[in-house]
Amino acid sequence: MRIPIHREGWPFIGFAAVANLLAYLLAPWAGLVLLPVTLWVIAFFRDPERTAPTGDGLIICPADGKLLPVVQAVPPAELEMGAEPVTRLSIFMNVFNVHVNRAPCEGTVAKLAYRPGKFFNASFDKASTDNERMSMRLRVTAAGGVAEKDIAVVQIAGLVARRIVSETSEGQQLCRGARFGIIRFGSRVDVYLPGAVRVTAKSGQTVRAGETILASYQS
Repeated sequence: MRIPIHREGWPFIGFAAVANLLAYLLAPWAGLVLLPVTLWVIAFFRDPERTAPTGDGLIICPADGKLLPVVQAVPPAELEMGAEPVTRLSIFMNVFNVHVNRAPCEGTVAKLAYRPGKFFNASFDKASTDNERMSMRLRVTAAGGVAEKDIAVVQIAGLVARRIVSETSEGQQLCRGARFGIIRFGSRVDVYLPGAVRVTAKSGQTVRAGETILASYQS
């Protein structure tokens, strides 16, 4: 069975495969020891197909992982979305999760902003404010009686992650569940939802990018 691989992964997979082969040629036991590492690198960059749920006002999960406690927090200042706290949903991705990120709803990329920072463990609450991040302001397409709104989706580097890859540009249209980037080697994605929302996912729940419904806007 063919495993879909994100293009960001091929250099790493190639390096791991060559290193594994050289180790095996020098000492077969060393090649066997390194084999699980090579298989993990391949698995890390897997990019499976997903089918997004349909329905007006739905906010779906942008990342595979575990949903952290839902809190009220101010969106990143660089997105210029105001200083009022809004609902924030955070997904922590460990090194075994799929790391391809997907758009939580249909909309237009209104603003992109990169901010350098630290590399605290992405499960810590301070990672949202202190860690390196790429923030996206997404103008949600009005549908089903739901007023047009802007939401924020923030890719956050973690303790091991050292590269955030955004595959979008300002003005780009995104469909619900469309791929918009990847974070390499353990990280987090935050979603900020201004307005009245009903959160349906539970803290601690295992969620899947492009499939799990996190919340919905009230009509």
